[in-house]
Amino acid sequence: MALTGRTALLAALGALVVGLLLPSAAGLAAVTGTVLLAVVVDLVLAAPVRSLRLARGGDTNVRLGEPASVELTVTNPSGRPLRARIRDAWAPSAWRPGTELAASRHSLRIPGHERRRVTTVLTPTRRGDHHAHKVTVRSLGPLGLAGRQGSHLVPWTVRALPPFNSRKHLPSRLARLRELDGRTSVLTRGQGTEFDSLREYLAGDDVRSIDWRASARRHTVAVRTWRPERDRHILIVLDTGRTSAGRVGDAPRLDASLDAALLLTALATKAGDRVDLLAHDLRKRVSVAGRSPSEILPAFTSAMAVMEPALYETDMRSMVATALKMAPHRSLIVLLTGLDAAPVEDGLLPLLPMLTKRHEVVLASVSDPRLDELAAGRGTVEAVYGAAAAEQTRADRRRTADRLTRQGITVLDAPPASVAPALADAYLALKAAGRL
Repeated sequence: MALTGRTALLAALGALVVGLLLPSAAGLAAVTGTVLLAVVVDLVLAAPVRSLRLARGGDTNVRLGEPASVELTVTNPSGRPLRARIRDAWAPSAWRPGTELAASRHSLRIPGHERRRVTTVLTPTRRGDHHAHKVTVRSLGPLGLAGRQGSHLVPWTVRALPPFNSRKHLPSRLARLRELDGRTSVLTRGQGTEFDSLREYLAGDDVRSIDWRASARRHTVAVRTWRPERDRHILIVLDTGRTSAGRVGDAPRLDASLDAALLLTALATKAGDRVDLLAHDLRKRVSVAGRSPSEILPAFTSAMAVMEPALYETDMRSMVATALKMAPHRSLIVLLTGLDAAPVEDGLLPLLPMLTKRHEVVLASVSDPRLDELAAGRGTVEAVYGAAAAEQTRADRRRTADRLTRQGITVLDAPPASVAPALADAYLALKAAGRL
């Protein structure tokens, strides 16, 4: 049984009236009995809670930061009308701060043998799966003095997907891809280009593209145009070890890496290439391979939603071995990892010949723009020491990047907002140069 504030108010008013008009124990007992009788009658007339039937429907996936609507259908099988207050409980991370109280509470009336539907709007604040907890129903009597209360388990899961903020860069990169894709000549030919068509020579064209036989037949100078080959294989390797847990601004480095991987996946899929995904720290965490073009981006997004950084060092040897198994033929391998000197020089550098022997390798790392701010600090002893430490860190990253570059790797070191478009540009540059 659950009493309401109205019951307490009624009892207080009754006591006040008795004290003013009938200041006797008999009068107080009469008022108390009347209130108790009203409470009992109200409780008896309240619709039962245990027999209610509840079901869910609605969104199961949502981009982080966007609202998700989950519908709760309540069926009243009894003949008594249901006057209910409902609390639809979810984990705190399913709501924006300060919105849970208003969003999770509902009031509804359901006549006997009918059903009604209420909608709970979630706004997840972190990636991953958000599970529904208990639905608590308080059924009130017609006087609103008392009611019955109970809870029902109504399972539902909403997966908050990565926000994919870098998708705003996709139209401009697709436009550049269309320029490469046989619409303009690729002046530097290589193993990653194939013949497309002939056109008339224009000033500025590479003379090496002139087709002399076709020119003789046409009685005009003709040049060959080339387009990047399609159906190339790309393997994106996400390092989910300790360095990916470091926070840059308000988010871990891993979030920026996921965003970069999604932009590259969307671009490469449009280019007709095949893309696979590997997430690894001490062991393989996620592997997505062999999906059709229409399935790749949804599969990657869903797999990335539940990725979390691990707080220990990545086993580079195991990661490279797994990558080589997933890419048995020539591929573009994109490593999204850190540029910290110790893990790279001790773990990755000795293994690079195994990757570069057959594959084109790009390493993309998320830098911290706070280092640039600290390096410019002056005026106080603390600021000077901070500037020296920041400059030392930047110098270590540059030295590590130089060593990787000398091994034939394309190295990108960019802040969170820039790493995704920088990786897309590197992919397009490899396409244009015929290296993919």
